[in-house]
Amino acid sequence: MNIVLIGYRCSGKTSVGKLIAHKLGRGFVDTDDLIMEKAGCSINEMVKEKGWPYFRDMEKAVIKEVSEQDNLVIATGGGAVIKDINMENLKANGFIIWLDANIDSVKRRLKGDNRSTENRPSLTGNNPVDETAEVMEKRGPLYSKACNMKVDTSKMNINDVADMVIERVETGDRIQKSEVRSQESEVGRE
Repeated sequence: MNIVLIGYRCSGKTSVGKLIAHKLGRGFVDTDDLIMEKAGCSINEMVKEKGWPYFRDMEKAVIKEVSEQDNLVIATGGGAVIKDINMENLKANGFIIWLDANIDSVKRRLKGDNRSTENRPSLTGNNPVDETAEVMEKRGPLYSKACNMKVDTSKMNINDVADMVIERVETGDRIQKSEVRSQESEVGRE
């Protein structure tokens, strides 16, 4: 089973994902990085040249590809939740964790993150920092619907977030295996 991190820009998906992968000895995939690698350009350049629909189609293909693998930690782009098919593919073999942060934390992180300003285009036509509240409000219900677990990263360091996710995933995995064994025992009695 994969561990899948969803959430808004600068919520910690890549940093936490890399740490979780390291601690668990799993492979790590950042879907935005994979999209840029396949396209040979930044997401910002891709959207300027070919538009958002082209990017979202590429994102859908990359998510389908990585979701068919196993034992990965996957950090998705912030808008991956927009298309239901992305979440369906990721949920088929993944435990979905929404890394959330308050607006002030996201804005502070965006201002200090060259990756966000250089590689990622505006989502509304406004400055990425200025559009934060609007986009987070629209996407919040989508993240909530898609996740198995939510972690507020606003006041936590990445090590604590990673440990919390690992503990929850391992607990959930033990519960699932126990349920399967219990179901098998019931079937054996019939």
